[in-house]
Amino acid sequence: MRQIGDKFDVLVILVFLLLVSTISKASESKDGFNRCEHIVKQWASSSLDLEVKDDKHVLQNLLFFLHVPRTGGRTYFHCFLKKLYASSLECPRSYDKLRIDPRKPKCRLLVTHNDYSMMSKLPKDETSVVTILRNPIDRVFSAYEFSVEVAARFLVHPNLTSATRMSGRLRSKNTISTLDIWPWKYLVPWMREDLFARREARKQKGNSVVASTNPYDMEEMVMPLHEYINNPIARDIIHNGATFQVAGLTNNSYLTEAHDVRHCVLKYQSLGEYVLKVAKKRLDDMLYVGLTENHKESATMFANVVGTQAISQFTGSRSHGDHAANNNSEQRSSLLESDFDNTYHHNNSSYEKPSQISSVERGEATKENMTVGKLMDVYESCISNLRKSQSERRVNSLKKISPANFTKEGRRQVSEALLQEITSLNSLDVELYKYAQTIFANQHKLMLQNKIVTNQQDHGFDESYSAFSWEAISIAVSVLFVLLFAVLFVTAKRRTSKLKL
Repeated sequence: MRQIGDKFDVLVILVFLLLVSTISKASESKDGFNRCEHIVKQWASSSLDLEVKDDKHVLQNLLFFLHVPRTGGRTYFHCFLKKLYASSLECPRSYDKLRIDPRKPKCRLLVTHNDYSMMSKLPKDETSVVTILRNPIDRVFSAYEFSVEVAARFLVHPNLTSATRMSGRLRSKNTISTLDIWPWKYLVPWMREDLFARREARKQKGNSVVASTNPYDMEEMVMPLHEYINNPIARDIIHNGATFQVAGLTNNSYLTEAHDVRHCVLKYQSLGEYVLKVAKKRLDDMLYVGLTENHKESATMFANVVGTQAISQFTGSRSHGDHAANNNSEQRSSLLESDFDNTYHHNNSSYEKPSQISSVERGEATKENMTVGKLMDVYESCISNLRKSQSERRVNSLKKISPANFTKEGRRQVSEALLQEITSLNSLDVELYKYAQTIFANQHKLMLQNKIVTNQQDHGFDESYSAFSWEAISIAVSVLFVLLFAVLFVTAKRRTSKLKL
């Protein structure tokens, strides 16, 4: 009986300790959530309190293209912005690395994978931000495919050590590669190691037969998609990546509090609503928000909203700069502000006023007297060539992991359950994309309204000019008849006088 009593006492003690431990953990969890909620709320509040520009529809003196990876931003850079802005006007290494210094004489264009925290390095009142968003599921597919594509290029080496050494030598020579650019500097090395490990495993087995026909689930050749999306690296960088980038909270953020905010949001998903709210506010304040899926409409809108004003900036500063400086309404239309030196220049002594830019440094667009129509023609030609070269490079890379070949048809083999999992992992991006669609629709409507007004003004001018022309012709003809009649009358009178004599 005594032994039974001792066992009972031990059992009671164990139950008591377990209960205390559970209560303690629950208390710690609650304290942890409360602490995180305070951190996230404080960050969100300070972010939402930032002053909004008076007119977000006006292109400012510095254009910051916040390039969300795998949205087609590279195409806009090459086929739009490089046609509008000369290379000398680009901020240093604007497309190369995260840690850049935008302070450069005449720096007017910043195109980078930096997140929104980059704005802390820029003069906010003189900076316009533009971006492009993509359907989150398609963006995850594209990020996965591109990680594999770039990593596969290293398979020409006999082993991983050789590949790593080669990439190290290239980077030591100041040659910018994909490995220098966020987020690929994290994603590609990870995928590269995996590809070499799978190749080595195939060699050891001595069997190159691939059982699966689904390119997204060929584990003998490449990391399956389901494994990729559940890896901690993907969870940290890929999922909800657009929301974190627009909010300024990537793992390369300039904000000191970014790490704590990210940690809290990843730990407590309900806190993501605060991040989403800030990201939506940021989109609201942007000059332009494009959609990858609405390619044609997005490109047309970019040309009309950004292209038109960029051309106006340069041609206005070249041809009418002095006159515009003395007229407020013309300052508005040509985007040359007289207090530029007192704000932008004061905050950053290395920036120069637009009117100080020489004609040699202007972009291709202004040198050719570019219009929106011509800009779209240039864009279409450029994108065709760019897509062709990208396609060839992709095919050559994927040959190294054949038969894995990523296509639209291949995506249809991905199960609905996996698609739902991707959607769930990117719930913030899904909501942000829906919001971006609304903004895009409103932008498109506004652009069409402005076109109608412009056409009506041009039509009205044509009608008034036509009416004026006919009136002038009528008057001229009448005067001509009067003069002719006068000449005939005088001539007849002279003849009559001669006959009398």
